[in-house]
Order: sequence, then structure tokens, then C-alpha cells
Amino acid sequence: MKSTIITRFTFLAIAALCLVATGCDEDFLVEKPVTTLTTDVYYKTEAGFEDLVRSCYSLLRNIHQNRTLMLNGTDIFTTGGYGDPKFATPTVNTGPIEQYDVRFNASLGELQSLWTLLYTEIGRTNTAITRADDITTMAAALKDARVSEAKFLRALCYFYLVQHWGDVPMPLTEIVSPTKEANRVASADIYKQIITDLLDAEAKLPVTATNYGRITKGAAQFLLARVYLTRGWNFKNSLGGSPADFDLALQYADKVIDVYPLAANYNQLFPTRSENPLKQYTGAQNDKNAEIIFAVQYNADVLTNKTDPAFTVDAAGGNNLHSVFNGSGEGFPGSKGRTSDYNRSLGFHNTTPAMYRLYDPENDSRYDHNFLEVGYAMQAVAGFRPLPTVNPNLRIDIKAGDTVVYYRPWNKPATTLEERGVDLGGKKKYSVVNPEEWGGGYGFINGSTVNVSGFPAGEPHMWKFWQPGIAYGDAFGTFNEAVFRSAEAYLIAAEAIVKGAKGGKLGPAEVYYNRVLDRALGTKKGNDPKCALIPENVKSLEAISYRATSANITIDLILDERARELMGEYSRWFDLKRTGKLVERVKKYNPWAAKSGAINDVHYLRPIPQAEIDLSFPAMTQNAGY
Repeated sequence: MKSTIITRFTFLAIAALCLVATGCDEDFLVEKPVTTLTTDVYYKTEAGFEDLVRSCYSLLRNIHQNRTLMLNGTDIFTTGGYGDPKFATPTVNTGPIEQYDVRFNASLGELQSLWTLLYTEIGRTNTAITRADDITTMAAALKDARVSEAKFLRALCYFYLVQHWGDVPMPLTEIVSPTKEANRVASADIYKQIITDLLDAEAKLPVTATNYGRITKGAAQFLLARVYLTRGWNFKNSLGGSPADFDLALQYADKVIDVYPLAANYNQLFPTRSENPLKQYTGAQNDKNAEIIFAVQYNADVLTNKTDPAFTVDAAGGNNLHSVFNGSGEGFPGSKGRTSDYNRSLGFHNTTPAMYRLYDPENDSRYDHNFLEVGYAMQAVAGFRPLPTVNPNLRIDIKAGDTVVYYRPWNKPATTLEERGVDLGGKKKYSVVNPEEWGGGYGFINGSTVNVSGFPAGEPHMWKFWQPGIAYGDAFGTFNEAVFRSAEAYLIAAEAIVKGAKGGKLGPAEVYYNRVLDRALGTKKGNDPKCALIPENVKSLEAISYRATSANITIDLILDERARELMGEYSRWFDLKRTGKLVERVKKYNPWAAKSGAINDVHYLRPIPQAEIDLSFPAMTQNAGY
């Protein structure tokens, strides 16, 4: 009541002033809208429809930065650090995504977040597809291309949804009024719709986009290869798949391979940088390699390099791939602290011990690119005192640029004092850390302060995506995030052939597989690389070849190669789910999940977010086991 009285009094006072004021405009209180333009009007124009389709792209940043469910709790990434749980507290101390225990339930925030993002994107694409009939002035080919872009993005989101949750609601038109109806549609019908959208898009999309970053014919063909491969596995006979899907997956993979050549070197696909910050690369970056079929776009404009404004979770803006994996240089002796020299590493996704051991450190260039094995001092340190396990009185002088830590490769641990650091009584004036020591203990003390984030705690940085020359922080990256690239098409083809597909243009499965491997070997092409025979055992030095032959190529060999090639890219959980290897490989290679022992076949599907069940009427059913 008080606010009503105050408002009324103020209005009367203004009116009185107007009456007595000389020259007061009689229209002073008349509303004059700046514009009467509405979405119903604007989206019928060519410019408005173009903006509508553009709005479907911005959420790709949010969706692909929401990667916890894709990486953690798999065989190659954990929420916890490198160290085996036996070195940690007696109880399991990582999160529910790692443990697959009772906390992995319908209230988990990561589930709700990804679900919301995917259906928001579907809502936008449905709006564009539904309103396309209103556009009468746009050239037919251009309009078809824009509608096809929306259909592709809708198909991509449904493909992500159906893999995570199985049967899900499938709206296909713009929703213009509130509704609680959310009927789950059979997975087989969702796959039919995905394929219908993609075949239509393939027929109408251009080979080269009008703007770099838009969906092209090649992107539709690549996604068709993935979809057919996944449907062919026919999870629990629920996808409507058949062996013919593997033939189609191979055919579409070959179409992609024909058009998108592999980059000459693996490292050309990622930001150019130097391992030594004092000699850091400062030139321009090129993220438009011909191997990349589809990528989430970023740029150097701080005003436009953010995720979608409808989801205010991206305070920093930009690609964050360089800052979410494990490893940190901030604690190295001679560090300047929180600078962009090593940038920030938040450790949201930590590499499992097995992941390092899947590479041949000497022959496979991906090991050298993906992991930072040597740490350097950024500034001089006089009288530095190594951890006094051998000689409490020892002091060493460190110069800027000196090596301060070296992580030995898994297959060549240091065995003599000649190879060890002075902190352990050795000859090297830096810490030398063997793989079985990664993640435990601390190597150096400066004065009385334990250097808790440097030697030899932790493990080699997983810095596959690390970008130099950007501001220190959680994001700010400007490099595009590749989502589809042709190296994966080769591995899709190999997998399809192993599952019975015939007629590969390049020959048998091992030929496709070895093309990717030989690119990774670089100047050592043709060598026989060796990975650990028992990747999960950090002390074992037994090795085995991972070059493919007609005799050894299996789904596990291909999954290992996908791990080496696509580590940290947006596919790992899908790979394990598709092939039925999730439980087996997670228990074998993820020490935290193995300690919990809770993962089982229930976890091949995610729980429907409880908030979605609560909002629906009649209420959606929950997936079994949750």
C-alpha cells in the first residue's frame, strides 16, 4: 500500500508541474515506443532469419565446455589426481562421477546442466526450422543451406542426448506456449530422426561454407559415419541397428577421407608453442587446418569470445581447454607465480596412469606434444635447497632457463644415481621423477616452505591444447575447438570393418588404423611403437606393439588408438558406451573407480535429471537402477 501511495503522489506532482511550467509538452506522458519490431516480424525477414540461425551456433561453446560427463569417470581421465588411491586417504575421496556410487544420481548438477543446454539448442533449431516457411525473399539454395545447418545441429544434440540418456523427449517444432508434456521417445525412433535430418542436410549443404565455421556437407557426412557406427552396435537391441549400418559408416567415413586430408604433423592441429617459456612462440596461430571438418569457433575479440549470454557461467570468456587439465608450473623453483608463462591448470580432468603408458614416448610424437615432460626456471634462484633427504646442507644456484624437473618416460625410469637428481643424492641438478613416483611426495624445499605444487609432485602436464600469449586465467583461449576431424574418420572406418563392413576404399581395417599411427610417428613412420603391456601397473616395464596387423586388430586396439589420438576431445565416454567397454575398461584403468567398484551395467545410461521429472506431467519415468 505504501508504494502505491508514493507512486500516485509522484505522478500527481509531475502532472502539476507540467501544468504550471511554461512550454511543457502536452505529450510528455505519452509512450513513444522506439520500435514495434517483434520476433514474429523480424524472423520473417532475410536478415532476421540469418540471425536466428546464427543464434544456434553460440551454444556450441557451452555444450562442448560442459565436458565432465564426457571425460571423467572413463578409462583415461579421473576427477582425482594421478596417484593410485592406495597412496591417498583410506577412503575413496573423489566425486560421484568417478565413483559411480549412490551419489551418482538424478540430482547431479552436471546432468541437469548438459540436459538444459542440449534442449535449449534444440529449441532454437526447432524455431529456425519451423519458421523457415515464412521466408519468401531468400534465395532457395541459401535458405536450404540455413535450414540444413539447423537440422544438423538438432541432430547433433539428439545424438548426444540419446547416447547419454536413451529414450528422451523429441520435440521437432517450435514450442510457443508452456507445457509440462515430456513424453520419452524410443531410442530407435530418435536415431531414425537423426538420420533423416542428416541425410536432408547432406543433400543441401554446400561443400564449402559461406562463412568459415558454418556446417558443411562434410560435417553432415562425418556425423552420419558416427551415427551409423553407433547404431550398428545397437545398444541392448534398442537403436534399430543392423550390420548394414557398419557398411554405411564405412562408406561415409570414406567420403570424409576423400575430401579432408590428414595434417602432415599431429601438432599442426593445436596451438603452436615452445616447452620452454623463455623461448615461447609469439607468432600468429592457425586453427584452420584442412583436416578439421567442424570446430567450435573462438576469436581474439574479448567482447564476442564468450559462451552464450543466456548462460552466465563464462566470466572469463574464450576457449578453456588449456586450463582444465592436470599439471601446473606455478610451483616450479624459479617460477614467477601466477603468470601466463605456464598459465593456469585447474585439474578438472586428470590423466589416468594408464593413459601415459599407452604411448611409445620415443617414437610417438603425440606423447611429446600432449605432455610437458620438462619444467624450466623462469628466473634465477640463489642458494636453492633441495629436499634434505640426503644432504640437508646442500645448496644449488638455479639460473633462468635451467631445467628444474624432468619426468622420466614410463619405459625408461632412472635406475642409477647418475640419472637421479641431487634431491635424492644423484648427479642431476634438478629433480628426476620416475613414473611410479608421480603424484606422491615433494622434491624440493625453498627455505622452510614445502614446494607443494612443483617437484616431484604431480605428473607431466596434459597440455595438448595449451595456448601461449593469452591472459592468465581459466579461459581466454582464442583457438577453435575441433569437434570432427578426419583422423577419427579413419578410426571409424577401421572399427566398422572389424565389425564386418566390406568394401573400404583403402583396404582392410589395419590400413586405416596405421595411416593415423604413421602420421603420429612422423619421421619415424613405419617404426613399430610399443606401449605398456599392462598399462594399469605403473611399475611394469613389459611392452607390446600397437601397430595394427590383420592378426591383432581388435576393438580394444582401436579404443587405445582413439585414446592416443583423441585424448581430451569430446568423445571418450561415447566410445566406451558404443562399444560396450565402459565397465570393463573403467574398472581396469581408472584407479579411483576400481577402488570404488560400484560401476556396473546400469551406468551405460545416465539418470534423467530429477528436476525434469518433477516438471513433467505425467511424470517422465526414470532410467532403471536410479
